[in-house]
Amino acid sequence: MGRGGRRGIRGRGPEPDPFDPGREAGSGAAAPHRGPDRRARPGARGDRHRRARPGERGDRHRRARPRARGWIAVTAESPVADGDPSPPPGDPLGDLFADIVGQPEAVVRLRTALRSPVPAYLFVGPAGSGKRRAAREFAGALFARGDGAPGDALGEAATEEARRHLRLARAETHPDLVVVERTGATITAEQAREVVRVASTSPVEAEVKVLLLVDFHLVGGQAAIVLKAVEEPPPSTVFVILAEDVPPELVTIASRCVRIDFHAVPVSMIEADLIAAGVDDTTARVAAEASGGDLTRARLLVEDPGLVRRRQAWAGIADRLDGTGARVADLVDTLIGLADEAAKVLEVRHGAELAELEERVSHFGERGSGRRALADRQKRELRRVRVDEFRGGLSALGAHLRDELSAGRLPPGAVVEALELLAGAARDLSANPNERLLLSALLLRLGEVLGDG
Repeated sequence: MGRGGRRGIRGRGPEPDPFDPGREAGSGAAAPHRGPDRRARPGARGDRHRRARPGERGDRHRRARPRARGWIAVTAESPVADGDPSPPPGDPLGDLFADIVGQPEAVVRLRTALRSPVPAYLFVGPAGSGKRRAAREFAGALFARGDGAPGDALGEAATEEARRHLRLARAETHPDLVVVERTGATITAEQAREVVRVASTSPVEAEVKVLLLVDFHLVGGQAAIVLKAVEEPPPSTVFVILAEDVPPELVTIASRCVRIDFHAVPVSMIEADLIAAGVDDTTARVAAEASGGDLTRARLLVEDPGLVRRRQAWAGIADRLDGTGARVADLVDTLIGLADEAAKVLEVRHGAELAELEERVSHFGERGSGRRALADRQKRELRRVRVDEFRGGLSALGAHLRDELSAGRLPPGAVVEALELLAGAARDLSANPNERLLLSALLLRLGEVLGDG
């Protein structure tokens, strides 16, 4: 099979679709939408779309035996084990998707998708289920496709280049990984138009550009702006869309994507993983409960010596309410201070990442260093840590109230209403609210509810 055309996404002959094309967007994988036929017309002689002449050995037009897709040579006889998320034998990047805990079905589908990529994917699942982590791995794998040595052999140099692609994608600093993330409560029209613009640009280093669209269940009325780009992307553009669910506004876009579902990771599975890594039982349990089903978040929490103390402080909030605004103000100061403390662990890690970037810049220069992407990602991560800290604290407070109910120290009606208030506050955190105002309103209302009880 020749190497004419753009490798990695399109330009190959038809292959069996690894997903069921008959399933609808709301219930499983949608039929991949490949857009109009972009094959070169007979006689067309463009540099990237001409057929290599016999004996020609140009890097981009070699004849493969069989074609090297990514890091292993895949043939029609290459088996894909149903239900087995482990990497194929001989894969030099065998740790691909290894950090995606509790999602065996999704990992199988991701590995299968890499054998024959399509233009758009939709990852659906709750926050903390590993969608974004999986998207980074998937993007890195797409970037690494086609880095084989001459023929179908894969040398050490190719392996190192593949690892570089994956490392940069995991850090969200790869120049061809474009992350689109809302800055407010919803995706804005300006962001949607930027998606369309970026989708039409060419890759910088890899053979494809991956647009990672985050929180697109909040796309709202901007879905129509993005739809055309998803329907007919350039051959070198791949969309990976993340959403917690598929609201009506997202249904049409979802129908143009291959859907891969993620599920909440059980707390017990995260706890077991932490204990296996040498974390003590108490810290592992508290970190798992506070992680929201996110293993990466849990691993960050176990590095935090103040985690258990902060959860205990949140649990005791209800007992300190006395119905006065002065007490509420003091407690809000305390809770915001706890969030600041939680962020310090991540700030240390961010400092190490920045130092690593500066070292790369000193060797290779500023161009393509990913400095802006790193700064943007670190800002998002700090915000996410604060949200997770508040949600974990609200969860600890809720657990304390349920314990008080079980012990007969609080009436059922007051506890039910208080738990509804906590759940509402946890939801409101998604809208990037003013932390002080949200906490003040919550504690004032809790004081009324529990005081009346």
